[in-house]
Amino acid sequence: MAFIHTIRPPNKSEGKPITAYFKGSLLLTGANGAVGRSIISQFVSKPEYAESYHCIYTVRDISSAQALRSFLRGTIHSYEVLLLDLARLDDVRGFAEQLSTRISKQQVPRLRALVLNAAFLELQDQTWTEDGFDTSFASSYLGHWLLTLMLLRSMDYHMGRVVVVGSSVHDTQSLHNVVGGQYRGQKWKTIFHDSTDPLARGTWSSRRDDPSFRSGYRRYGAAKLCQVMMIPELQRRLDTDPILQNISVLGIDPGATPSGITRRGGWVVHIFIGKFIMFVLALIFSWFWPNAGVRTNSKSAIDILAATFECNETLGERPKGLYLDGNQLVEMGAEAKDRKKAGILWKDTLRYTALQSHETSLTNWE
Repeated sequence: MAFIHTIRPPNKSEGKPITAYFKGSLLLTGANGAVGRSIISQFVSKPEYAESYHCIYTVRDISSAQALRSFLRGTIHSYEVLLLDLARLDDVRGFAEQLSTRISKQQVPRLRALVLNAAFLELQDQTWTEDGFDTSFASSYLGHWLLTLMLLRSMDYHMGRVVVVGSSVHDTQSLHNVVGGQYRGQKWKTIFHDSTDPLARGTWSSRRDDPSFRSGYRRYGAAKLCQVMMIPELQRRLDTDPILQNISVLGIDPGATPSGITRRGGWVVHIFIGKFIMFVLALIFSWFWPNAGVRTNSKSAIDILAATFECNETLGERPKGLYLDGNQLVEMGAEAKDRKKAGILWKDTLRYTALQSHETSLTNWE
């Protein structure tokens, strides 16, 4: 675990542990992306957040975090930026173990929320991790699952939330996927069959099957489906846990935003479509239809923070197993709600990660 920069609570007297000053910690993955930076921007603009919580921002690569570092210099709140490569299970394990140790020693406040925001999309190539997993699957789902299971012991047992940043691409029936045509054709209508292996190993919708950009979108959709399937399955297991039963798991689709996630798609897709066209559409839609499928980064960030901290008419006092599209409560895709498929995914994920009983405090983990 490496520190890029740390700021301790401003204007606080010395001699007290950091836990004395805050209600808890917020852990945000993918902090260096456009949505991640927007979440931070919205967070620091609200004193009720910035003065109450210590922040842990994770980035995959220190060399690409210059934008985040420059942005953070202008903020006043307690934070640290840590390296975490979610595609490397050993890295996730080391990160979770060290952070849990620091929390147990009261060097860091207990985790009030995990915001699982990091994602990986490949539109031109297909890569695999050192462990042989499709990189989209490992970065978007597998690493997040292991991180969450290992950090449950370090969460706020009364008010903790796990917020999964999902996407409409997890649902092959969503109208948002019509324009791209990635699920056109009966072959692609079902993502998850009777095993997770084709999704985990990248043999489903591989570049060999389809050399177009759509194959990468589908693999990204498969990873997001696994993330969303995690929401009800983990919530069911938490609800039966004598200690962790008050922890909430919910998901949110932030909509399509002018972010950098399309950077592995060539300059036409990344710059012209992913940034320019999406930026213009987001501005137009935000004026007439604020919760449309294309949104500004700031709108998405506001919705994610609301799902992370707030209790309102939509969420209720203790939201559990819910899925939001922006600020609206919606149903997950049909596959995401399939308990049989979720059970298969959980067992396969245990096999992939080789999670051991001493690594998680969840009673019903197997």
